[in-house]
Amino acid sequence: MSDDSELEAIRQRKMAELQKMAADKAAIASITQPVHLTDANFAGETAKYPIILVDFWAPWCGPCRMVAPVIDQLAKEYAGRVVFGKLNVDENPRVAGTFGVQSIPTMMIFKAGKAVDIIVGAMPKGAIEAKLKQQLSGSSIYG
Repeated sequence: MSDDSELEAIRQRKMAELQKMAADKAAIASITQPVHLTDANFAGETAKYPIILVDFWAPWCGPCRMVAPVIDQLAKEYAGRVVFGKLNVDENPRVAGTFGVQSIPTMMIFKAGKAVDIIVGAMPKGAIEAKLKQQLSGSSIYG
């Protein structure tokens, strides 16, 4: 292979990577409400987004119902930078157990599928945002 053809192959690969990144960013920007997470899809969903905040909740939990509109609002405000997910702990005990969730609401922030921060209890919007901003400042992907 000549140097020119090697350079062209590298250029083509890099262009394909840039196009995929742009498509991924556009797909993430279109997510303006929390995604539904389950025991079955949790690993794949949390790994596919650069940053996702997962709300562990249950329908009977009063504090969870207080946090839900905040999560919905943040999902709209942070579209393109953070994806939000909701996992019903009653319907999905395996994931909740894996992460040791014993109190709800519990919110966990994942980066590339790895848990990096946790918020326990019904926190006000500003407290949740502070944690998100802390994680976003360390993320050059979509920050």
